[in-house]
Amino acid sequence: MRLTKYGHACVRLEDGDRVLVIDPGTYSEAESLAGATAVLITHEHADHIDVDKLKAARDGNPALTVHTHPALAASLGDGVIPVEVGDTFSAAGFTVRAVGGEHAEIIDGLPGCPNLGFLVDGVYHPGDSYFVPAESVDTLLVPASGPWAKLGEAIDFARAVRPTRAFPIHDAHFGDIGLDSFDWWLETKGGTDYARVPLGESVDL
Repeated sequence: MRLTKYGHACVRLEDGDRVLVIDPGTYSEAESLAGATAVLITHEHADHIDVDKLKAARDGNPALTVHTHPALAASLGDGVIPVEVGDTFSAAGFTVRAVGGEHAEIIDGLPGCPNLGFLVDGVYHPGDSYFVPAESVDTLLVPASGPWAKLGEAIDFARAVRPTRAFPIHDAHFGDIGLDSFDWWLETKGGTDYARVPLGESVDL
């Protein structure tokens, strides 16, 4: 399986002709969706779903399937598949399990919206949460920045999940200094094999 890192929280998973994209938001590139056969959306925020880009991709490929939590699925119209926490399903030929359920709190219970994490054949994208799944994880995508994100919690999250390897996502809020600092801490204290995938580049898992 090949993982390609796009802007912010968006990643693309490919294995042969199977192409799955997670969280193509407003900070990610339209090219992330080229040739995709399925899309997973963790939650409703624009940095995780660009409705216009997604509509264009669906118009260009009516067979493209979109999977997300029921409230967001209903707002996106026909053909979007609602997913509940605990569901196991197939998307683009990958086996996916939905976990978690709630967005991490910023303050005062906000934003208080649903958030699904997705386990895709050993790759875990948590969306905007630090939910630790019961399942084993080979590749963890660690949220790095945002109004709800905290460095110490990111380290604790990586330690609790205990993946074979970890890569950062959700990093558009950082400049170079912030990226370097986050990387140093996760490399030093995360307890796993950690590396940054440069924007637009890929790794084979």
